[in-house]
Amino acid sequence: MIHIDNLSFKYKNKTQVLNFPKIDLEEKEHLLVLGKSGIGKTTLLHLLAGLLDPKTGSIIINNVNINTLSSHKLDMFRGKHIGMVFQKKHAIQSLSVFENLEARLFFSKQNIKKSSIDELLEQLNLNECKNSAINEISEGQLQRLGIALSVIHNPQVILADEPTSSLDDENCKIVINLLKEQATKNNAHLIVITHDKRIKSFFKNTITL
Repeated sequence: MIHIDNLSFKYKNKTQVLNFPKIDLEEKEHLLVLGKSGIGKTTLLHLLAGLLDPKTGSIIINNVNINTLSSHKLDMFRGKHIGMVFQKKHAIQSLSVFENLEARLFFSKQNIKKSSIDELLEQLNLNECKNSAINEISEGQLQRLGIALSVIHNPQVILADEPTSSLDDENCKIVINLLKEQATKNNAHLIVITHDKRIKSFFKNTITL
């Protein structure tokens, strides 16, 4: 469950205070957050991930108020329970596709099961390039690797920042369906933050900032 209440944030040297709506997600519920550029969507995502400290309010994920955790415990919580799909693709260039997933499990302090990695690569149609270097794979494969990196550690929450904004209609649909499928497989909440209104029909719960 995710509960957010009275949440606000203020950047240093700026007068504007960003205020965010109350959010209540029950088990397996997903959320689409829409809004134009500069309205605070990515700030909200970073607050949910514990990468920023709020000015006011609370963020409770599975009965844990993440704002009360020490820096060390928050890092551990994030590494184990939160998966992030970034707008800019993040992968370790010196490692292969398979090794990137091994590294994600290592940093999450989870057992590395090669069979589980192979299964996920098969689900995301990445098996053929699992031994390829990052600079050898296509943009589409890199995007699917981003999804794999966000779910390989079985997180409770998957946060996606503008995952479809640069995609055509067909690939937009493919990526959203992949994210929803992986969230279902992991019994995880999926929260997508975007200005792309094409994906509104894929979500039951939607808020606009």
